[in-house]
This record gives sequence, structure tokens and C-alpha cells, in this order.
Amino acid sequence: MINKKVENISEALQGVADNMTFMFGGFGLSGIPENAIAHLVKLNIKGLTCISNNAGVDDFGLGLLLQQKQIKKMVSSYVGENDEFERQMLSGELDVELIPQGTLAERCRAAQAGFPAIYTPAGYGTEVAEGKETREFDGKMHVLEYAFKADFAFIKAWKGDAAGNLIFKGTARNFNPNMCGAAKVTVVEVEELVPVGELDPNQIHIPGIFVQRIFKGVHFEKRIEQRTVRKRA
Repeated sequence: MINKKVENISEALQGVADNMTFMFGGFGLSGIPENAIAHLVKLNIKGLTCISNNAGVDDFGLGLLLQQKQIKKMVSSYVGENDEFERQMLSGELDVELIPQGTLAERCRAAQAGFPAIYTPAGYGTEVAEGKETREFDGKMHVLEYAFKADFAFIKAWKGDAAGNLIFKGTARNFNPNMCGAAKVTVVEVEELVPVGELDPNQIHIPGIFVQRIFKGVHFEKRIEQRTVRKRA
């Protein structure tokens, strides 16, 4: 059995460098690899292209990399609750590629499966399709979208074992499974790291073949992006 476990965050992120392309799992603040992000901030590498559904908030998640001007391009579905993301985009400081959310997921999954590209009907006839190849299938027009090419994918899972087998929890699953194996190196931080054989094979969401490095994260912060409450009756 191949042991994918690394002892610390420094070992997990070995090889990251300026001008690389990174994938980050998560949706808002749910399921984001906060340990990896925090260490990337500390390393102060620059010129990054980041593929993520959105950039979280100003003071947490990818917002921390934006604050330090470490990101040159964001590939996302929406700006979200991040004011700094919006400011940098509108000022022209940050290159932003906004794409439909389903297309983002499928371009990740295409890379994971080894497909060079996909056809999707999403975005046809809009700015999304400008300059792209289109083709008709069964009377419906589709847009050609290329699979992502990333150097690292940073993933957050609930449980994992030393072989890299993963289990996600609830909505924290989101984009994480599609990004596993979609980059040259997949790095996973887990809340619980267990010995090989302890996970029920029927409950595993992602097999270890898609993972190169796994480690137990620390100080996981369960933040809520937007808290909505109702008054008592």
C-alpha cells in the first residue's frame, strides 16, 4: 500500500512556486482548504492563477491571498461576498474569467478523467461563447470548453486514510471531489486522518488513486459566510 501521508504543511506544499495555476475546493467558506491557503500566504508566492468557485470573504480563505496581491487571475463562477475581489476586478488589477458554475465543475471533471475538452450548451449565444468553437448536437448548439490545466489542487475532506481515500461531509463536498486528480499534484487536508482499512469502502467518495499527498489539518475554523436568523414569534 502506497503511503500518501505527509507530516506537515511544509512537506505537503513542497514544489509550489510563483506563476503556477492552483485549484481550490470549496463553495463560499464551506469545504475550503484553509491550512493550505494560510501557508501559501506565508510563502508569499506571486502571480498565481486560482481556479475556485469564488474567493470566500475578505479576511478568510482566498481573500487572504487577494489581500496580499498574490493572485493575478481568478477563474470563478461569481464574485460572492468578497469586496476586495470586486474592487480588484473593477479596477483592472485582477484578471477575472467568470464562467457558468456547471461548466467550472465539468472542466475540472474533464481534467480528472483525462478528457481534453467538453461540449456544453451553457453559455451559447452569450459573451461566454465569444471566440469559442460551437457545434450542434441533436438540434441544440453547444460550446467547446477545454479541461483545466493546473499544477496543484488543494482539497479539504472530512476523513481520509494514509492511502489517500477520502470521505466528505455534507455540503463541504461541493467542488472538492471533481478537483481531486484534476491537477498534476493533489494535496488534501483532512479533519480526521485514520489508518488504512478503518474507512468503510462503501462510504469512500474518492479513492486514493486521485491523491498524491494527505495530511491532518489543524485549527479548523467553522465560519459562516452569511448568518441569517429570524425573530422569535
